[in-house]
Amino acid sequence: MLLLLCFVVNISLGSVSIPFSEVIQSILGNSSNDSWQYIIQDYRLPKAFTAILVGSGLGISGLLMQTLFRNPLAGPFVLGISSGASLGVALVILGSGLFGGIFASVLISKWSIVIAASLGSFLVLLAVLLVSSKVRDTMAILIIGLMFGSITAAIVSVLSYFSSAEQLQQYIFWGFGSLGNLSWNELFIFFGIYIIGILLAIFSIKSLNTFLLGENYAKSLGLDVKTSRFIIIIATSLLAGTITAFAGPIAFIGLAIPHMTRQIFNTSNHQILLPAVFLFGAVVMLICDSIAQLPTSDYTLPINAITSLIGAPVVVWLLVRQRKMVF
Repeated sequence: MLLLLCFVVNISLGSVSIPFSEVIQSILGNSSNDSWQYIIQDYRLPKAFTAILVGSGLGISGLLMQTLFRNPLAGPFVLGISSGASLGVALVILGSGLFGGIFASVLISKWSIVIAASLGSFLVLLAVLLVSSKVRDTMAILIIGLMFGSITAAIVSVLSYFSSAEQLQQYIFWGFGSLGNLSWNELFIFFGIYIIGILLAIFSIKSLNTFLLGENYAKSLGLDVKTSRFIIIIATSLLAGTITAFAGPIAFIGLAIPHMTRQIFNTSNHQILLPAVFLFGAVVMLICDSIAQLPTSDYTLPINAITSLIGAPVVVWLLVRQRKMVF
């Protein structure tokens, strides 16, 4: 019910003031005002659905990583997926000056950025998986992911140094994250990949509960640790990589939503945590997007800034109130 309420409120807010009754009529396709119908159907509805997918997907991928590595600071981008996506986008935007002229203007488009981000995150994931197949310790995979993230960040820094102010501005704007750039066709592609990641996460619920007891105990219970670990990493990569490709690197949600959910529900059982994180992540993302829109204003604040400014104090308050961390 809270998710539905936040969804309707999110659609009702924006730079154009639309009466609530007209919002409902526009959702049903019966609006008498064509302009309002267009705003609701082609901009606000896709943006609200994108917020639900982004919030729930990052929350679940953060939960998977924190459980796999048994590390409260692990997030969806801990394997270097976000850094790989950033490198792909940096090569398109910051490296376009190397090609010059007409080719550079053709090269930089919405789909070229999505494809570059997807390829970048996939290549980093592939490198992490290849290296991790040679090691047995899960913590070693965490360190390897962080090292690949450092390498890609260093390359982005070099590209930034040799780029123009206009290219840097475009890259920085991409890094702010955005929920309102997707059409219905792009949203359907996003949703298709998202569903695969969610299904893999649901399939891993029993493995996740077993991982809480430690790898050695999981092996003694007959769990195929290597296969389960591989499935969890793939699920996280599909969710986090796709979200970064379509919406940019959204901060805070993947790291904090699992902790907030654990504190509220006071459980470590993933049969409860997974659907709870799904709902809670979607609700928080809708709330943050509603705040970022600055109702009755022509400006939209960066969604990354809102997620951190609103969410971080809430997590601090919950931890102080509970006096201990549930993990």
